[in-house]
Amino acid sequence: MEFTNHLPHPSSSIRLFFHMLRTTIFGEEKGSPNLEDYDVDPASGFFPPTPLPRLTGEFEHWESALDDAEGCLSLGEDTRAAAKARRVNGEVWRYRIRSFPVLDTTELKNDIRRVQRAHMVLAFLVNFYAHSYPPLEACTPIHIPACLAMPLVQVSQFLGMAPVLTFADTVLWNAIPTNPALPLSANNMSLVHTFTNTETERGFHMMSARAELRGVEMLRIIDSYVHGPNVTDLHSISKTTKDLIRLAAVVQDFTEIIQSIRNSVDPYQLFWDVRPWFRGSGSDPASPKWIYDGVVDSDKLDLDGPSAGQSTVMHALDVFLDVDHKLQQKRSPGPSEENRRADKGFMERMRRYMPGSHQRYLADLAKIPTPVRTLAMDSVVVREAYDSAVLALKGFRDTHIRVVCLYIVSMSTSTPPGTVEESQEREKARVRNKSGPIRGTGGNEVSTLLKAGRDATSRTLLSKK
Repeated sequence: MEFTNHLPHPSSSIRLFFHMLRTTIFGEEKGSPNLEDYDVDPASGFFPPTPLPRLTGEFEHWESALDDAEGCLSLGEDTRAAAKARRVNGEVWRYRIRSFPVLDTTELKNDIRRVQRAHMVLAFLVNFYAHSYPPLEACTPIHIPACLAMPLVQVSQFLGMAPVLTFADTVLWNAIPTNPALPLSANNMSLVHTFTNTETERGFHMMSARAELRGVEMLRIIDSYVHGPNVTDLHSISKTTKDLIRLAAVVQDFTEIIQSIRNSVDPYQLFWDVRPWFRGSGSDPASPKWIYDGVVDSDKLDLDGPSAGQSTVMHALDVFLDVDHKLQQKRSPGPSEENRRADKGFMERMRRYMPGSHQRYLADLAKIPTPVRTLAMDSVVVREAYDSAVLALKGFRDTHIRVVCLYIVSMSTSTPPGTVEESQEREKARVRNKSGPIRGTGGNEVSTLLKAGRDATSRTLLSKK
């Protein structure tokens, strides 16, 4: 490759000149917030730098209620004899919950870690409460008692996020170092809370946690680009090229991590025994709606379940590479009819389930004066490295589709667990309630959405082959 190919194309020189002039005069690239300003740790990324402290004082009874729920409650929809025998535990536990007072959480407001802990504990309690109920009559809502609903809404307002179980609760705030003397790592990590205490549930969340940790290098690459003094000079172009190659390697590792799910996660057990606990209100049209007692306009709350679509790492990757999920840019090839039918607002809606500080990080990242895709359009060498990162992301999404087909789509036609009679009972309920396509725990139509995301990634490529 000739040296001149490292330089911006002449056709782009005017745009780059005005960019440099604008930043010189107005200083648009100076004073950008650091990662810490968004509650992002340079070493642990979106994970808190230390485990969240257990709540004490008047909030301790939330903690003890969660301790009592784990391993003692069964899914209300589980028709196996052993599960039915444990329903009395659920009745007693829910009765105890309803006796709790409604607590004001204002005193937690100035301690971000205690507020995050309160959100996680209350959100787990809400899902334990809702999903331990035996099947209700059609269209009968589940009332979440005010003692859980009102403080959960309050701490969610402090955090600027949805008042329901989220990816942050099940993964980011739930993972701690197995050995407290060592930092959090893929080999030094365990979960604090689960619904089923199974290796399948732990393995499922650990897969996401390992990807989040691997994404810390990605966040550093992005941060380095955002804070570059002048991304268009020769030195910066060379550095950005190398960083994009590094970014492609990080994304390839994401693919290997998601493929490792087969080592620890049983598809059948995940679909029937674990995944139902994650569902929120409205994530399945046939599931009971939740009413948050004591909360005004409860029906307007964001109450879908946790989803990998709420991972800020993956959103940051899309924003940095400028993947157009909303089909707002004219790119080639044009979207298919199936792409157009997909929920184009899904990714934006999932942001509401992230902590507010992480939402702000994504919003500000989208506003950087010179997006890396724009820079790549102006330099062949950057373009090649940029496309390698985009291709790696497409490969990740291809693999994600295959994993979802195995773990969700194919399992949706499997026979429920239990004896013949128990399976038939659960199957009848499933057929009676089934409506429309297979949906994820975040409420999305799985196949259509994932294919649309993969195709949007393909359209991000600059060099069409």
